[in-house]
Amino acid sequence: MDKNKLSKKAFAESQNIFPGGVNSPVRAFKNVNSLPVFIEKGNGAYIYDLDGNKYIDYIGSWGPMILGHANSSVVKSVKQSIKNSTSFGAPTLLETKLANLIRRNFPSMEKMRMTSSGTEATMSAIRLARGCTNRDKIVKFEGCYHGHVDSLLVNAGSGSATFGVPSSPGIPKDLTKHTYSLEYNNVEHIENCFKKNGNKIACVIVEPIAGNMNCVLPDLKFIKKLRSLCNKYRSILIFDEVMTGFRVSKGGAQEIYKVRPDITTLGKIVGGGMPVGVFGGKKKYMDQLSPLGPIYHAGTLSGNPVAMTAGTKTIELLSAKNFHSKLENKTKKLMNGLSNSAKKYQIDLLTTYAGGMFGFFFTDKHKINNFSDVKSCNNMLFEKFFKIMLSKGVYFAPSSFEAGFISSKHSQRDINYTLKSAEEAFKEISREGL
Repeated sequence: MDKNKLSKKAFAESQNIFPGGVNSPVRAFKNVNSLPVFIEKGNGAYIYDLDGNKYIDYIGSWGPMILGHANSSVVKSVKQSIKNSTSFGAPTLLETKLANLIRRNFPSMEKMRMTSSGTEATMSAIRLARGCTNRDKIVKFEGCYHGHVDSLLVNAGSGSATFGVPSSPGIPKDLTKHTYSLEYNNVEHIENCFKKNGNKIACVIVEPIAGNMNCVLPDLKFIKKLRSLCNKYRSILIFDEVMTGFRVSKGGAQEIYKVRPDITTLGKIVGGGMPVGVFGGKKKYMDQLSPLGPIYHAGTLSGNPVAMTAGTKTIELLSAKNFHSKLENKTKKLMNGLSNSAKKYQIDLLTTYAGGMFGFFFTDKHKINNFSDVKSCNNMLFEKFFKIMLSKGVYFAPSSFEAGFISSKHSQRDINYTLKSAEEAFKEISREGL
């Protein structure tokens, strides 16, 4: 009997109306040469597909479900909010309440603006930086994804101080010529770029912990160098914490590494599963936004009451005692267990984690520093491992370039089952000689 019969039927139907059958590329499972499963519902640490198959979910809607799916308190608050309307396009106290909670945990965000997505947040943050500095050039890092903004969908150039090239058709070369794309964790590259072009650079945007080339941890020297160079050349440092904010700690990566950016972008958890983005930073920059200043930003659904309510309730629940330390202990157990099982069967595996965010790489390297390191990993092994785990009811990201996430609802039993399944998968892979 085909255990994914209804999912296959749904995918066939969806391909007639959506490009590739999906509304976001990674969902198509092309990176693992498979067909996607269609999800019907979620509860706690689990999701269920159309065929009734149950999975332990280590994606969590790509990060925001830190409390697990369908948290009763969040659901209750959203239901109450919807009774008053789903949107007003006008100010509400709910916006201010959530903003105050965010600022309490991210003191670098003296003022902020709500958006409806992380992409909007990063796009607006870059416009703000350019407007405040009256400069056009920006610096990003290969492997860091900041949404589908034209000037950010850029591949690395041929050297440490060359402009990037468009990584997607439809992006004008005249636009990406303003973007320097450098190697993540490479201090020499960023120093050379600023030495040659510092007085032209409006901002540096970076994932302080990269989550879009799997989970790549930063070198503290690299993060501190970004801060010092931006200070020296009066450029603006933007931390994209859409993925890491409230996930790796309550105050994000900037709390862990004790480096304060000028502007921060947030999303995911801030919306409690609803579409929300935020950008905020120093008052002197944020007050340049309209209507106070000349730099334009707007959004009909920005700060909509349903999203504000879900985000507020989620962040309130994260204030429970030792929430993030307990979360990290679960992540640590999962990653150490995967590493030990792989070692038992002579399979090269490197694991990383921070808070409730993790990554694993099929490589013999002792450290993953950048996108080139990630691309050199054994994707064939990842694909085989992913498919075996999915067949056993464990739902990891369907791409070796995506980080994983754990929630407060993942139990020790869930982790133990995952590790037992992983050991069986490694044994099978070892037996096949892959």
